Amino acid sequence: MSPRHELVIFDCDGVLVDSERIAVRIEVGLLAELGMPLSEAEIVERFVGRSPAVMRSAVERHLGRPLPGDWESQFQRLYNEAYEVELRPIDGIEAALDAITSATCVASSSEPTSLRYKLELTGLYERFAGRIFSASQVRNGKPAPDLFLFAAERMGVAPEACVVVEDSRFGLEAARAAGMDAFGYAGSVTPAEMLEGERTTVFDDMRRLPALLAAR
Repeated sequence: MSPRHELVIFDCDGVLVDSERIAVRIEVGLLAELGMPLSEAEIVERFVGRSPAVMRSAVERHLGRPLPGDWESQFQRLYNEAYEVELRPIDGIEAALDAITSATCVASSSEPTSLRYKLELTGLYERFAGRIFSASQVRNGKPAPDLFLFAAERMGVAPEACVVVEDSRFGLEAARAAGMDAFGYAGSVTPAEMLEGERTTVFDDMRRLPALLAAR
Protein backbone atom coordinates (compact mmCIF):
# COMPACT_ATOMS: atom_id res chain seq x y z
CA MET A 1 0.00 0.00 0.00
CA SER A 2 1.30 3.42 -0.91
CA PRO A 3 1.97 5.37 2.29
CA ARG A 4 -0.29 8.16 1.10
CA HIS A 5 -3.26 5.75 0.90
CA GLU A 6 -4.24 5.42 4.54
CA LEU A 7 -7.88 4.48 3.92
CA VAL A 8 -9.56 2.28 1.30
CA ILE A 9 -13.21 3.21 0.84
CA PHE A 10 -15.31 0.44 -0.69
CA ASP A 11 -18.64 0.81 -2.41
CA CYS A 12 -20.92 -2.11 -1.52
CA ASP A 13 -23.10 -3.23 -4.44
CA GLY A 14 -21.01 -4.65 -7.25
CA VAL A 15 -17.77 -4.27 -5.25
CA LEU A 16 -18.28 -6.24 -2.04
CA VAL A 17 -21.50 -8.11 -2.88
CA ASP A 18 -22.54 -9.33 -6.33
CA SER A 19 -25.96 -7.67 -6.15
CA GLU A 20 -26.01 -5.40 -9.20
CA ARG A 21 -26.86 -8.17 -11.69
CA ILE A 22 -29.78 -9.24 -9.51
CA ALA A 23 -31.04 -5.70 -8.94
CA VAL A 24 -30.83 -4.67 -12.61
CA ARG A 25 -32.79 -7.76 -13.67
CA ILE A 26 -35.55 -6.94 -11.17
CA GLU A 27 -35.60 -3.27 -12.16
CA VAL A 28 -36.07 -4.14 -15.85
CA GLY A 29 -39.23 -6.07 -15.01
CA LEU A 30 -40.73 -3.62 -12.53
CA LEU A 31 -40.08 -0.53 -14.63
CA ALA A 32 -41.64 -2.23 -17.66
CA GLU A 33 -44.75 -2.96 -15.59
CA LEU A 34 -44.92 0.73 -14.68
CA GLY A 35 -44.78 1.78 -18.33
CA MET A 36 -41.11 2.80 -18.38
CA PRO A 37 -39.39 0.03 -20.35
CA LEU A 38 -35.60 0.22 -20.14
CA SER A 39 -32.93 -2.26 -21.16
CA GLU A 40 -30.36 -3.53 -18.68
CA ALA A 41 -27.74 -1.34 -20.38
CA GLU A 42 -29.94 1.74 -19.98
CA ILE A 43 -30.49 1.01 -16.28
CA VAL A 44 -26.74 0.58 -15.77
CA GLU A 45 -26.04 3.88 -17.50
CA ARG A 46 -28.73 5.86 -15.65
CA PHE A 47 -29.08 4.34 -12.20
CA VAL A 48 -26.30 1.99 -11.08
CA GLY A 49 -24.42 3.74 -8.30
CA ARG A 50 -27.21 6.21 -7.54
CA SER A 51 -29.53 6.33 -4.55
CA PRO A 52 -33.07 4.85 -4.69
CA ALA A 53 -34.47 8.40 -4.60
CA VAL A 54 -32.88 9.12 -8.00
CA MET A 55 -34.73 6.24 -9.66
CA ARG A 56 -37.98 7.19 -7.96
CA SER A 57 -37.68 10.77 -9.19
CA ALA A 58 -36.95 9.62 -12.77
CA VAL A 59 -39.94 7.27 -12.82
CA GLU A 60 -42.26 9.95 -11.45
CA ARG A 61 -41.09 12.42 -14.10
CA HIS A 62 -41.66 9.82 -16.82
CA LEU A 63 -45.14 8.91 -15.56
CA GLY A 64 -46.13 12.45 -14.66
CA ARG A 65 -47.47 11.37 -11.28
CA PRO A 66 -46.13 10.45 -7.84
CA LEU A 67 -45.49 6.83 -6.99
CA PRO A 68 -47.06 5.22 -3.91
CA GLY A 69 -45.26 5.92 -0.67
CA ASP A 70 -44.33 2.25 -0.26
CA TRP A 71 -42.84 1.92 -3.75
CA GLU A 72 -39.28 1.42 -2.48
CA SER A 73 -40.43 -1.24 -0.02
CA GLN A 74 -42.05 -3.17 -2.89
CA PHE A 75 -38.75 -3.09 -4.75
CA GLN A 76 -36.85 -4.09 -1.62
CA ARG A 77 -39.08 -7.11 -1.04
CA LEU A 78 -38.29 -8.42 -4.53
CA TYR A 79 -34.59 -7.69 -4.11
CA ASN A 80 -34.47 -9.49 -0.78
CA GLU A 81 -36.33 -12.54 -2.08
CA ALA A 82 -33.74 -12.88 -4.84
CA TYR A 83 -30.80 -12.05 -2.57
CA GLU A 84 -31.76 -14.83 -0.15
CA VAL A 85 -31.27 -17.34 -2.95
CA GLU A 86 -28.60 -15.78 -5.17
CA LEU A 87 -26.49 -13.19 -3.35
CA ARG A 88 -22.80 -13.95 -2.95
CA PRO A 89 -19.68 -11.92 -2.16
CA ILE A 90 -17.87 -10.58 -5.21
CA ASP A 91 -15.49 -13.27 -6.42
CA GLY A 92 -12.10 -12.74 -4.80
CA ILE A 93 -13.14 -9.97 -2.40
CA GLU A 94 -12.46 -11.94 0.77
CA ALA A 95 -8.91 -12.73 -0.31
CA ALA A 96 -8.39 -9.09 -1.24
CA LEU A 97 -9.67 -7.86 2.12
CA ASP A 98 -7.41 -10.34 3.92
CA ALA A 99 -4.38 -8.89 2.11
CA ILE A 100 -5.15 -5.19 2.60
CA THR A 101 -3.50 -3.90 5.78
CA SER A 102 -4.62 -0.27 5.74
CA ALA A 103 -7.90 0.99 7.21
CA THR A 104 -11.10 0.18 5.30
CA CYS A 105 -14.72 1.33 5.32
CA VAL A 106 -17.87 1.14 3.22
CA ALA A 107 -19.60 4.13 1.57
CA SER A 108 -22.70 3.17 -0.41
CA SER A 109 -25.80 4.67 -2.01
CA SER A 110 -27.90 1.92 -0.38
CA GLU A 111 -30.03 2.61 2.68
CA PRO A 112 -28.43 1.57 6.02
CA THR A 113 -30.80 -1.34 6.66
CA SER A 114 -30.28 -2.68 3.15
CA LEU A 115 -26.52 -2.30 3.49
CA ARG A 116 -26.41 -4.27 6.71
CA TYR A 117 -28.72 -6.94 5.33
CA LYS A 118 -26.55 -7.57 2.24
CA LEU A 119 -23.29 -7.54 4.16
CA GLU A 120 -24.63 -9.90 6.84
CA LEU A 121 -26.11 -12.23 4.22
CA THR A 122 -22.71 -12.57 2.53
CA GLY A 123 -20.70 -12.86 5.76
CA LEU A 124 -18.90 -9.54 5.26
CA TYR A 125 -20.60 -7.36 7.87
CA GLU A 126 -18.18 -7.98 10.73
CA ARG A 127 -15.27 -6.91 8.55
CA PHE A 128 -16.75 -3.39 8.40
CA ALA A 129 -18.97 -3.08 11.49
CA GLY A 130 -18.89 0.50 12.79
CA ARG A 131 -17.36 1.75 9.53
CA ILE A 132 -20.35 1.65 7.18
CA PHE A 133 -21.68 4.90 5.70
CA SER A 134 -24.77 5.53 3.58
CA ALA A 135 -25.78 8.30 1.18
CA SER A 136 -28.78 8.84 3.48
CA GLN A 137 -26.33 10.49 5.90
CA VAL A 138 -25.32 13.30 3.51
CA ARG A 139 -27.10 16.03 1.56
CA ASN A 140 -26.06 14.91 -1.93
CA GLY A 141 -25.47 11.38 -3.14
CA LYS A 142 -23.09 10.23 -5.84
CA PRO A 143 -21.81 11.67 -8.20
CA ALA A 144 -21.42 14.48 -5.64
CA PRO A 145 -18.37 13.95 -3.39
CA ASP A 146 -20.32 14.35 -0.14
CA LEU A 147 -20.47 10.68 0.89
CA PHE A 148 -16.79 9.96 0.36
CA LEU A 149 -15.77 13.16 2.12
CA PHE A 150 -18.09 12.27 5.00
CA ALA A 151 -16.59 8.78 5.26
CA ALA A 152 -13.05 10.20 5.26
CA GLU A 153 -13.97 12.71 7.96
CA ARG A 154 -15.58 10.05 10.16
CA MET A 155 -12.54 7.84 9.72
CA GLY A 156 -10.18 10.71 10.53
CA VAL A 157 -8.29 10.57 7.23
CA ALA A 158 -7.59 13.43 4.81
CA PRO A 159 -9.27 13.03 1.39
CA GLU A 160 -5.94 12.98 -0.43
CA ALA A 161 -4.90 9.96 1.67
CA CYS A 162 -7.98 7.96 0.62
CA VAL A 163 -8.57 5.65 -2.31
CA VAL A 164 -12.02 4.54 -3.50
CA VAL A 165 -13.03 1.19 -5.01
CA GLU A 166 -16.16 1.56 -7.16
CA ASP A 167 -18.03 -0.23 -9.93
CA SER A 168 -20.15 2.63 -11.31
CA ARG A 169 -19.36 5.77 -13.26
CA PHE A 170 -21.32 7.88 -10.77
CA GLY A 171 -19.28 6.51 -7.89
CA LEU A 172 -16.01 7.16 -9.70
CA GLU A 173 -17.10 10.70 -10.55
CA ALA A 174 -17.78 11.21 -6.84
CA ALA A 175 -14.34 9.88 -5.92
CA ARG A 176 -12.62 12.21 -8.40
CA ALA A 177 -14.69 15.15 -7.17
CA ALA A 178 -13.56 14.33 -3.63
CA GLY A 179 -9.91 14.49 -4.75
CA MET A 180 -9.37 10.78 -4.15
CA ASP A 181 -7.59 8.18 -6.26
CA ALA A 182 -9.96 5.53 -7.58
CA PHE A 183 -10.13 1.94 -8.76
CA GLY A 184 -12.95 1.00 -11.13
CA TYR A 185 -14.00 -2.64 -10.85
CA ALA A 186 -15.21 -3.85 -14.24
CA GLY A 187 -16.22 -7.32 -13.07
CA SER A 188 -19.80 -6.31 -12.25
CA VAL A 189 -22.35 -4.81 -14.70
CA THR A 190 -20.71 -1.56 -15.81
CA PRO A 191 -18.55 -1.77 -18.97
CA ALA A 192 -14.87 -0.96 -18.46
CA GLU A 193 -14.99 1.99 -20.85
CA MET A 194 -17.59 3.69 -18.65
CA LEU A 195 -15.23 3.50 -15.68
CA GLU A 196 -12.18 5.09 -17.27
CA GLY A 197 -11.07 8.56 -16.27
CA GLU A 198 -8.57 10.72 -14.49
CA ARG A 199 -6.86 9.20 -11.41
CA THR A 200 -8.66 5.91 -12.06
CA THR A 201 -7.27 2.40 -12.50
CA VAL A 202 -9.72 -0.02 -14.14
CA PHE A 203 -9.43 -3.74 -13.29
CA ASP A 204 -11.62 -6.83 -13.50
CA ASP A 205 -10.22 -9.31 -10.95
CA MET A 206 -10.70 -8.42 -7.29
CA ARG A 207 -7.77 -10.64 -6.32
CA ARG A 208 -5.47 -8.14 -8.04
CA LEU A 209 -6.64 -5.22 -5.91
CA PRO A 210 -4.00 -5.44 -3.11
CA ALA A 211 -1.16 -5.40 -5.63
CA LEU A 212 -2.76 -2.58 -7.60
CA LEU A 213 -3.16 -0.54 -4.43
CA ALA A 214 0.47 -1.12 -3.50
CA ALA A 215 1.60 0.04 -6.93
CA ARG A 216 -0.25 3.39 -6.84
